[in-house]
Amino acid sequence: MSAWVLPDHIADVLPSEARHIEELRRQLLDTARGYGYELVMPPLLEHLESLLTGTGEMLDLQTFKLVDQLSGRMMGLRADTTPQVARIDAHLLNRQGVTRLCYCGPVLHTRPDRPHATREPLQFGAEIYGHAGLEADLEALSLALDCLRASKVGPLTVDMADARIVRALLAEVPLDRAALSRVHAALATKDATELAALTRDFPPATRDGLRALVSLFGDGKVLSEAIKALPSLPAIREALTQLQWLGERVEGAQLSFDLADLRGYSYYSGMRFSIFTPGASDALVRGGRYDEVGAVFGRNRPAAGFSLDVRELVSVAERPALRAFIRAPWIESGADAAELRAAVARLRAEGETVVCAMPGHESEVDEFHCDRELVRDGGTWRVRSL
Repeated sequence: MSAWVLPDHIADVLPSEARHIEELRRQLLDTARGYGYELVMPPLLEHLESLLTGTGEMLDLQTFKLVDQLSGRMMGLRADTTPQVARIDAHLLNRQGVTRLCYCGPVLHTRPDRPHATREPLQFGAEIYGHAGLEADLEALSLALDCLRASKVGPLTVDMADARIVRALLAEVPLDRAALSRVHAALATKDATELAALTRDFPPATRDGLRALVSLFGDGKVLSEAIKALPSLPAIREALTQLQWLGERVEGAQLSFDLADLRGYSYYSGMRFSIFTPGASDALVRGGRYDEVGAVFGRNRPAAGFSLDVRELVSVAERPALRAFIRAPWIESGADAAELRAAVARLRAEGETVVCAMPGHESEVDEFHCDRELVRDGGTWRVRSL
């Protein structure tokens, strides 16, 4: 095999796309900072027991594992950053009030999470800890939408659900992990036939409620239909009421509900949302409430937030116009050289990009879109339009 061939679903990022990714990264971090979120940088590598504590089987299967040559302990390359941020909130910051944190860095997956996806996403996310009220849920959702708007993404659709609904329906039904997974899979794929077979011996209220979930998706009318179709359990009523409250406050995006959507089911403890846009192969953003995420670190704080893959975002974000640069000659010695270097340094300090043409390469393709050049005129160096 050729030495330059990369592993499957791993790719180099070339200059034009890398430039766009970096611009988006800065926009996302600036947008989060505007809400008061502080940047943290967790390590890419951690002891395995710390990295996977309480995260569930799915993240375990997605995590690359290796042996630390210093300690002999098992290490993992992070597949998700949220558990690390929960650890930072619980043990390093240990604040009593509200904490807002954001991050942006690579994660690694043993397998792509969907067709044609990379195994090395550049994950951006924001987390708010310490507030159990709906205000935190709404802030996380609002920030996610503002991040996508700052990226100049097309029409947005917010799809909402709540993990408490299925949990409440199954609370009185003893199921092992395999049986529970089959029920979850049938709900997620809306396979009414399979769900009917799996729930045949369930209590009538549970069975009917689960079967009703398969058809409970669509616009805001879904919530009214759910109140009639689902058992009148406190957790379900609270979830539906809170979804309605949040939905009424979503601005600048189309709203839908899918109460059988179980993506990230084991991760979320309450409301969860996905944000879609035309042209994207899957949701651009996933988020919601995950209060239990810090419990394994000894501090079970309320938490809400979201994450996205910047490399996926760049495929649907509006590409900005290429910034025009200034071309300058290369002069090695003499008075002109000193004055030229001073002029170039001054322009760069002012924020301009100045590309010095290497000797013998002056006529090559203008890959930097230079619309001006630095020329000698009347004893001084000045910028002239091309």
